[in-house]
Amino acid sequence: MSTPAAPVLTASAVRDATRYADTWLAHRRHAMRVPGVQAAVWFDDELVLSGPYGVADVRTGAALTPEHLFRIASHSKTFTAVAVLQLAQSGRLRLDDAAATWLPFLAGSPIAGVTVREMLSHSGGVVRDGADSDHWQLARPFPDAEALRAVALDDAAVLPANERFKYSNITYSLLGMVIEAVSGSTYADYVTDHVVRPLGLVRTGPELDPERLGEYAAGHTALAYAGDRAVIEHVDTAAMAAATGFFSTAAETVAYAAAHFAGDERLLGEPAKRLMRRPEVEVGGDDGHYGLGFAVEDVGGRRLVGHGGGYPGHITRTVLDPTARLAVSGFTNAIDGPAHALAHGLVKLVDLAARVEAQPAPAATPTEALDLYVGRFANLWGVVDVVRFGGHLLALDPGADDPTAAPTRLVVEDDATLRVTETGGYGAPGESLRYTFGADGGVQRVQGLGGMTSYPIEAFAAAMAGRAVVDLAGGGAMIAG
Repeated sequence: MSTPAAPVLTASAVRDATRYADTWLAHRRHAMRVPGVQAAVWFDDELVLSGPYGVADVRTGAALTPEHLFRIASHSKTFTAVAVLQLAQSGRLRLDDAAATWLPFLAGSPIAGVTVREMLSHSGGVVRDGADSDHWQLARPFPDAEALRAVALDDAAVLPANERFKYSNITYSLLGMVIEAVSGSTYADYVTDHVVRPLGLVRTGPELDPERLGEYAAGHTALAYAGDRAVIEHVDTAAMAAATGFFSTAAETVAYAAAHFAGDERLLGEPAKRLMRRPEVEVGGDDGHYGLGFAVEDVGGRRLVGHGGGYPGHITRTVLDPTARLAVSGFTNAIDGPAHALAHGLVKLVDLAARVEAQPAPAATPTEALDLYVGRFANLWGVVDVVRFGGHLLALDPGADDPTAAPTRLVVEDDATLRVTETGGYGAPGESLRYTFGADGGVQRVQGLGGMTSYPIEAFAAAMAGRAVVDLAGGGAMIAG
């Protein structure tokens, strides 16, 4: 079955989606036991969501804020690519220049002829991180310039150029050296002066800033190999900053992404931006393509470009649709954080809200009346959200990576009843949700979606917290009363 085309986005649909996404992100963070999540959505000319969820550091329990800095790692490659294309746009280098043209120490080496374009697109066949890359687990410092040159000269050509996509942090680190050779500036100075400052970003930079250490969210180890998370120290990425050094916040990263929207020429002209996002090489599998500094992928019929980042303790992801003027970022402060799924989930929620909004509402019920049914409800089997998008009510699974995969459509049958009109194959089409309201107008319970009774999640969680065993109690009711 073909994937439907991406819907046209409206400000109202994006607001509906992000209003719900705020609660979805909080639930996903809790359910997946991730210490902290920082997320942001930018639409058109506006930041419409900037949410922190969870803690910045498991040792202290300090709440995560929108201002906490994250190491965004391979997002750095997009900043590096912008810098290279700025230099190419001004005629100071050519994308078909060989690496050795600007890095003479490579002369005579197997990668001397790899072009700047091939370096940008990971098609030069160059080693990923070298034969010994234990700096990624802090067994030693990241390579300095001398060590980087040694890796580049030590059997760095592992595949023929242009044979296939071959991700390489080494080539992007070398591109940092190219920028220095062409511009006469340090890499950090060039990208700060020509990429960061022109956008007015004040919480974004190319490398760990020791003076701001207290502003960084702590990184954490994974739960795959231990029952508790440990904190991972922040370290300088040295000569690999052009590949993986940047820090930012989710809000500032989507603001940076907005500079890649169609018509925005603060960083690059339209031809150069099109080069960055044009599929240059197929990555393989379900991972789409890679352009010049941007990953290119299709999500639910929407063509997205962007990048992820994996730094010891921080996993991050940003995607954008330059034509629809949408950008989303999902940051996590754990090495097993689901940043990729969170970013995609945000895009899918926006698209679901836009598709629903474009359909005629099932009845002329005022939105304030529909909001009476909205909430997060739990029973022994899990959690369900009743959500309003425009004049429509849906039931979604907040526990899913993709909460839009099988939305259940609901219509008002009477003041205390909703009816299922559309649902997934194993759902309960034609059945009803029967609401019981308290004297204050709040929902006490909901029965339906297969006949089981669900309760507002706070009440159900409190009731379950007091049980060691679930048995036949309360006449079959999970919560008495």
